[in-house]
Amino acid sequence: MGFNCGIVGLPNVGKSTLFNALTETAAADAANYPFCTIEPNTGRVSVPDPRLDALAELAKSANVIPTQLEFVDIAGLVRGAAQGEGLGNQFLANIREVDAIAHVLRCFEDGEITHVEGSVDPIRDAATIETELMLADIESLERRMAALVKKSRGGDSEAKSDLALMEKLFAQLSDGVPARRATGLSETEAQRLPYLQLLTSKPVLYVCNVGESEAASGNAFCEAVAAQAAEEGAAHVIVSAAIEAEISQLDSADKAEFLAELGLEETGLARLIQAGYGLLDLLTFFTVGPKEARAWTVAKGATAPMAAGVIHTDFQRGFIRAETIAYDDYVANKGEAGAKDVGKLRIEGADYSVADGDVFHFRFNV
Repeated sequence: MGFNCGIVGLPNVGKSTLFNALTETAAADAANYPFCTIEPNTGRVSVPDPRLDALAELAKSANVIPTQLEFVDIAGLVRGAAQGEGLGNQFLANIREVDAIAHVLRCFEDGEITHVEGSVDPIRDAATIETELMLADIESLERRMAALVKKSRGGDSEAKSDLALMEKLFAQLSDGVPARRATGLSETEAQRLPYLQLLTSKPVLYVCNVGESEAASGNAFCEAVAAQAAEEGAAHVIVSAAIEAEISQLDSADKAEFLAELGLEETGLARLIQAGYGLLDLLTFFTVGPKEARAWTVAKGATAPMAAGVIHTDFQRGFIRAETIAYDDYVANKGEAGAKDVGKLRIEGADYSVADGDVFHFRFNV
């Protein structure tokens, strides 16, 4: 599994249409009214990676298995969600379970599709959602801090540390600063932050949903979102949910022709994945052989045993070494045998940090 990404936004911004297109299903009922998604829909999609196909061709692999991403379509939030308005409480809980948030913003005008706020303004919409998430975090911290005060007075050192961190976060959240942008945290506190499961600590990817004619160039709405994303250190991507819905119904040859006609080099799904990988500091490694060529995902900084553990826990537990070939070396020398002949196959130990594109063969003993 690559990562788990929750698709959020106000009602009628194109979340369910985008979800349907990305997962090539009709699981989410897209309709022109709020709350058409009553339960969060989950779909897994294969990550397109031309490197995997190249490796499979060289190794004459019988099967090609890409890594996958999981998207969760979460119903539209509205003002007051943190206090239970709309379907707020239920779906704030759903957001808490994802790794990252893809925040879909309506960046197109269409008089036939109603907007819950009455006009199109993606910056305002982003602020509305962010405010609701911050209010929910503030309420969560208030409850947890009250319990920690008693423990810290009793001499619990861990409770004292967590309380100090929560007090810092509470103060900044109260001033309108989301947890992911909190300042003044020690290295230990920064490492502890993800374990608090705050909604605003999740990395954010802004998805500008535009009309078909603006899919390649974007528009003024997108420029405003891009500026805000840069200021926040967030990522953004321009996608036309309507186009993605059309593409999902085409075969490979027709997809390429359709994209070329629109001036696009790749699908919105591909751009979304690339932005998501960068946002979460993920990388891909491969295992290749005659039976299958397969892509796997790990976080940057993962060691060889950690990568082995993604395949099977026994591989990590009994790790001995990793026989490693860089992707470029594998392709340039037409496979494992050629790379080995010219000395490009390396033996790496337990302290080796995985590089994007590494082709591994793990040796282990359990």
